[in-house]
Amino acid sequence: MTFNESSTLWSKYCTQKTENTDTRSENGKCFTHTANLKIHQHSLTRENPYTCSECGEGFTYASELTIHLRRHTGEKPDTCQDCGKSFSKSSNLKSHYLTHTGEKPHTCSECGKSFSTSSNLKSHYLTHTGEKPHTCSECGKSFGRLSDVKIHQRKHTGDNHYTCSECGKSFSKASILTIHLRQHTGEKPYTCSECGKSFCSSPQLKRHQLTHTGEKPYPCSECGKRFTEASRLAIHVRWHTGEKPYTCSECGKSFRTSANLKSHQPTHTGEKPYTCSECGKSFTEASSVRKHQRIHTGEKPYTCSECGKSFTVASNVRKHQLIHTGEKPYTCSECGKSFSSSAHLKSHQLTHTGGKPYTCSECGKSFTQTSSLTIHLRRHTGEKPYTCSECGKSFIIASDLNIHLRRHTGEKPYTCSKCGKSFTDASALKIHKRIHTGEKPYTCSECGKSFIISSHLKSHQLTHTKKKPYTCSECGKSFTEATALKIHKRTHTGEKPYRCSECGKRFTQLSHVRRHQRMHTGEKPYTCCECGKSFTTASELTIHLRRHTGEKPYTCNECGKNFRISATLKSHQLTHTMEEPYT
Repeated sequence: MTFNESSTLWSKYCTQKTENTDTRSENGKCFTHTANLKIHQHSLTRENPYTCSECGEGFTYASELTIHLRRHTGEKPDTCQDCGKSFSKSSNLKSHYLTHTGEKPHTCSECGKSFSTSSNLKSHYLTHTGEKPHTCSECGKSFGRLSDVKIHQRKHTGDNHYTCSECGKSFSKASILTIHLRQHTGEKPYTCSECGKSFCSSPQLKRHQLTHTGEKPYPCSECGKRFTEASRLAIHVRWHTGEKPYTCSECGKSFRTSANLKSHQPTHTGEKPYTCSECGKSFTEASSVRKHQRIHTGEKPYTCSECGKSFTVASNVRKHQLIHTGEKPYTCSECGKSFSSSAHLKSHQLTHTGGKPYTCSECGKSFTQTSSLTIHLRRHTGEKPYTCSECGKSFIIASDLNIHLRRHTGEKPYTCSKCGKSFTDASALKIHKRIHTGEKPYTCSECGKSFIISSHLKSHQLTHTKKKPYTCSECGKSFTEATALKIHKRTHTGEKPYRCSECGKRFTQLSHVRRHQRMHTGEKPYTCCECGKSFTTASELTIHLRRHTGEKPYTCNECGKNFRISATLKSHQLTHTMEEPYT
């Protein structure tokens, strides 16, 4: 007799038995055995007569308790003959077998999608109907599956039955503990067939595979932006609705994602359980310490497919790619200005409100972002966590270290399209371009004089106040800038740290050695856009341009005569004092 024939006979027998016996529950449901009726009645009364002696969890059926106990003992009696993988219950083994055959016998009549198990198909059907029949009695949240509501209720009761033997961290689901344990063992059983990259869990692999296909199946109905995952779309939609469902019980602050709330909570406890083995720095999250360690290893696993530039974190490569696409998806509702990142939009929005919510406890200075305050605090503490492996010099922020490292490698990735001059960082190129355009965006409110960079304006403003806060301890001479004092001190120490590679001559300043080297190369990178004449320094070009514009910014306060350069003014002023310029 075949399996199908025996199944048919069994069904007929069950039908006859049901007709001959009155095994009915209170709601009229019929059963072939009184044992099944009793089990069903337990489910109606929510009675759990079988209790685990290890953790106290209750079960409706003895068989459920038997399977549950295997989680404590580690017993996995059902083994796959194809790959040797073991399971705690036979139904899991049956589902696993289908991964070898590729069979998906359960098909959705609505959309045609196939599944390996009937339970997965049932769960999938609910996405079409929108039905969520199982509700949490504590908070009223609804779920499609009973197992999901049970797991959710553990958040209210605090029951996390599954504990990691390595680090003691607890979890509400055995499957989450299994994935977590792979962080300790390093196991990554899910491998991408396209590029060979491996992952700890199958959802991670599925997300990764979309990077090869470029598929983004979840579109936002508000702005049209598409996402690879439904969860990312749900988070994105909150930007439009303003919803922040995760609230801190300590201070009442709300967050769009649970991950952001978890990151925030240690600010109250001060707990930083994850420590870098290289430098001892501590972090609130394991992911943060992994990202930080790349500073020490130099690893940059995320590469831009357009230009080949590499990054330490995936979010940075996504932000960088917007440079190539020109996309600026975040728009200010006040003025319509667009930005490439949400963080930039947030900072910008504070210019409308005038808000600077993050204040330094040391000096009272306020900031628009917590990251800016963190960097600022290092100026008070003297902390410089980013150290150059070549020369040992330390920096307050990682970006400064990256720029510094280019001095050792000679890399200058940012090139001026006008004159071909290259720079180690984008900000230096931006400032340089102003020489060609003549742009001077920083203007003195006292005299109206304009400057290319803000630091020059700050130095200039001190000429009005006569304030020189930086004083030399050797000779008492004062300076408007700390850098000027540092350079001045070299006249006392005799230090000349910058050496010309051509002739060996040494200099106190890097700018001086660069200017000197142009004597060897004959380079004149600064060209007048009016007449085409070239110069070795930017200051020479600035003075020359005044011949074309007629500008004479230096005025004698005795007679009102104007001059193109300060040296000519100084010589002229001696005619009023009747001093000989050279005696």
